[in-house]
Amino acid sequence: MSPDQGVALFVLLAVVAALVHGRMRADVVALTGAAALLISGTIRPVEVQAAFASPAVIALASLFVIAYSIERSGLLSLLIRSATRLCGRLGAVGLWLVIGLCGGASAFLNNTPIVVLAAPVVRDVARSVNLSPKRFLIPLSYVTIMGGACTLIGTSTNLLVADMARNAGQPAIGLFEMAPAGLIVAAVGGLYLLVFGERLLSDKGPPPTAPLSVPHQLEPGEPPDDAALGDPDMFTIDRPLDVNRALASLAVFVGVVVIAAVGLAPIAAAAFAGAVLLILVRAISAENAYQGLRPDVLLLIAGMVVVGLALEVTGLAELATRGMIGWLQPLGPHVALLMLYGVTLFLTEALSNATVAVLVTPVAVALAESLGVSPRPFLVAVMLAASNAFATPFGYQTNVLVFQLGKYRYADFLRVGLPLNVLTWLAAVLVIPMFSPF
Repeated sequence: MSPDQGVALFVLLAVVAALVHGRMRADVVALTGAAALLISGTIRPVEVQAAFASPAVIALASLFVIAYSIERSGLLSLLIRSATRLCGRLGAVGLWLVIGLCGGASAFLNNTPIVVLAAPVVRDVARSVNLSPKRFLIPLSYVTIMGGACTLIGTSTNLLVADMARNAGQPAIGLFEMAPAGLIVAAVGGLYLLVFGERLLSDKGPPPTAPLSVPHQLEPGEPPDDAALGDPDMFTIDRPLDVNRALASLAVFVGVVVIAAVGLAPIAAAAFAGAVLLILVRAISAENAYQGLRPDVLLLIAGMVVVGLALEVTGLAELATRGMIGWLQPLGPHVALLMLYGVTLFLTEALSNATVAVLVTPVAVALAESLGVSPRPFLVAVMLAASNAFATPFGYQTNVLVFQLGKYRYADFLRVGLPLNVLTWLAAVLVIPMFSPF
């Protein structure tokens, strides 16, 4: 092992250990690792610059601005309020309809604001019909996670995997390329939650009834307390509808999706142009656009891309991949796909999605090429497995939100999420080759 490989391995292990320990912010950990690699000369400044200007970062930042514009226009709040009235009439059936609608919306919008607004509706409506909110809040989070994995823009993980695959010489991944397999996996997972989720999460004894709470409506221009994200008090936020801004935001969003879907422009270019257009037409101010950027997520991804580049340029990734290939190659592509999904799933339970995408995507491409098959099914497997990990409350931000609001225990997530992990794992491995052949 060369000195550069030793430094890259040490930094990787230190970053992973710090992320598992959880005392430091994930973005700070990633940037510290990137700085250590840069100062040691393991990677060059030009490579760091390329990581921070990658298409995945540009696309994600632009999509955050567009989604924040939709949220600030009050359109998302209007939809949630309409769902509240539906739930009041239909009871538990209405709650499951709302959960399903939130999952569909998460395929195109960031699922954190969706869960922030929908969770109090689910909680209060469940209480009003004498049902325990615990039976519905975890399914709400899980369904939005599964919905987000169905499109390229539904989660930052998919964008990052697509970007790293492109860097490895693979053709561009389409906006809906993972949708067929993702939708079937989401349907299997949703059916499991519908049939078994309520039973596994039901409380002993009837829950206390409570009238529906009226969310606090923000005045135009009033920002939410972003520091309160994860605090149950955050769930009282609502916004009045601004029709002009809502229509402009929705039109730009639909335009970006259509342009990317038909291949007129890459998703990064389309989303960037859409975000700038929203500022120009004053659907969102420049100051609010900066508020919506979520720099913690962007810097986490950029920092982890730098760590991934270090593994590649030093040859450490190739060294590790050869060892894994030597073990999996005799087993054939189907078993290799099964094992790769399982490894990705296990790592996602302990690490951030961005970390897992950086570590596993190059291995997926090299593994497929060594087997003489298309890397496509392996890349789709990484996308699904790096999102659909449900056994812990801290692996995904929406899980943290409902964990606090529903007053769950860690064991609740393990009891419901572990069987869901196994079920979606098997479903994914069966259906991925049908739509992304070897």
